[in-house]
Amino acid sequence: MRGFSTNAIHGSALKKDVHGALRTPIYENVAFEFETSHALELAFEGKALGHSYTRISNPTVEDFEQRIRLLTDATGVVAVSSGMAAISNVILVLAETGSNIISSRRLFGNTYSLFEHTLKPWGMEVRYADMTKPKSLKQSITEKTRAVFLETITNPQLEVADIAEVSSTAAAAGIPVILDGTLTTPYLFKSKDFGVAVEVVSSTKHISGGATTVGGLIVDNGNYDWSTCPRLKKASAQYGPFALIALLRREAYRNFGSCLSPHNAYMQSLGLETLSLRIEKSCTNALAIALFLETCTEVRSVNYPGLAASPGHETAKRQFGNRFGSILTFDLADKDTCFRFMDSLSLVRRATNINDNKTLILHPASTIFCEYSEEEKKRLGVPASMLRLAVGIEDAEDIIADLREGLKKL
Repeated sequence: MRGFSTNAIHGSALKKDVHGALRTPIYENVAFEFETSHALELAFEGKALGHSYTRISNPTVEDFEQRIRLLTDATGVVAVSSGMAAISNVILVLAETGSNIISSRRLFGNTYSLFEHTLKPWGMEVRYADMTKPKSLKQSITEKTRAVFLETITNPQLEVADIAEVSSTAAAAGIPVILDGTLTTPYLFKSKDFGVAVEVVSSTKHISGGATTVGGLIVDNGNYDWSTCPRLKKASAQYGPFALIALLRREAYRNFGSCLSPHNAYMQSLGLETLSLRIEKSCTNALAIALFLETCTEVRSVNYPGLAASPGHETAKRQFGNRFGSILTFDLADKDTCFRFMDSLSLVRRATNINDNKTLILHPASTIFCEYSEEEKKRLGVPASMLRLAVGIEDAEDIIADLREGLKKL
């Protein structure tokens, strides 16, 4: 059994390049010719393998998907244009008007907006439960529940739920779990082993290899019977365990036009090759920085799953192999203090991405959660005093030195 890094580099291509290229080229074109009309017909009907139109499938994108499938031991993978596209495509395939999904309120701001502002007006109910309390989840499930949604580590609240416990509770009710694994990636967390049915990932982050391109992934772990899902009954009868992937490709993914570009797929395949190295470095850096910030009198509190005082520390330690991700938050006196601190930094960049090679800092309440009222921000766990630090792969000593100088100026 080959290791993660070896598989990430060598993959398992479905087809060899005609010229023997060691890396699948960028097929930056739209249409593909077939030898016969009948062959074209079979491809459109899904009865034969073949690429007909890049919005539906493409050789470069397919290679990226196959690499992810190998790393996750999944039944199938669909690469899409962004992490948000991954979430919305899955929800739109599984749920319908009058049904509901259950989620934690501790979510990335745009995911919460998707649930509250985009899907609810179309008649889909979103119920919120405390994912750290199985009883809360169990009480929220009804016969209309189509999925349970949560994040491996919530962004930016950094809450860590016992995912095996969540999956067990959902499985008892016959409900699939959709997990956003952006902050951990399949390198830190193999969701299939924890009962997760579908993992979605913003490959824009760690996988892209330094914020080079935008993309997303939908990973069907192959451990859920899709015939029990009302929206997938017909597809299940036709495609069996591939029902979700088939319906995505033949309906939501195709019709919403959320395809990943060949160029982005190529760049993210490159990023995948160094994923393990970069995650290891950023996780090591993040812990060192969190421990430093705990010693600073100007810092009111530090939140990082790698700290023994973190409520989710033991769970994170067990789930993520004693590595805790590259995101941490800390609180200063107030919003004004946060802004003055951010503006005093020289190495750490003020930007909105995470899992870049560079260390980035952000004030969540005034940016990704700016559309919400103060009451909503409080409910979502995003106070005005919070700063989010997305730790990169620079030398930890240099990051700490920059933070130290910034704190001295407060």
